[in-house]
Amino acid sequence: MSQLLYTRRSFPRRRAPLGHAGTMLAGDADRERAVEVLKEAYTEGRLRPEEYDERVGRAYQARTYADLDLLTADIPGPPAAPATFAPAPVAHPASLTPARLTGTNSAATGSLVCGIIGVCTLGVTSIPAVILGHVARSQIRRTGQDGGGQATAGLVLGYLVIIGYVVFIAAVAGVISATGH
Repeated sequence: MSQLLYTRRSFPRRRAPLGHAGTMLAGDADRERAVEVLKEAYTEGRLRPEEYDERVGRAYQARTYADLDLLTADIPGPPAAPATFAPAPVAHPASLTPARLTGTNSAATGSLVCGIIGVCTLGVTSIPAVILGHVARSQIRRTGQDGGGQATAGLVLGYLVIIGYVVFIAAVAGVISATGH
């Protein structure tokens, strides 16, 4: 390689743009980052072509972070990002902010209980099971509470009992009308 360029002492003693310190072993990704810093400095006109070629070659041969830092120590880091200002958060009244409820939704539990005892009550509690199941699912979607499975089970049991009794009543009515009484 050309003898020109620099010696180890030609770099100022300050933290390099890559921000590494010490003699830890560098990996391929670290070498690539150093080459990217050198490439950016070259495109900005901070390095001459022969100096860029030599530094890139040394970057790929570097063993430690310190070796990479020496290659990039005289290159300024990226400029600081301009300050951005976010709008101030708006305080919402507590009554308008939906509360995050925890635990199981009580309407879901009610739906499941009504659905289970629907058979014993000749379907009387199956209608509340269906209503409470739909109410519970709506509340669960809105508040994030637990109990989705209970609400669904209450709905299924409620609908099954209602359909079962409707079919039973239709069958009884059909038998009665067929016998002529």
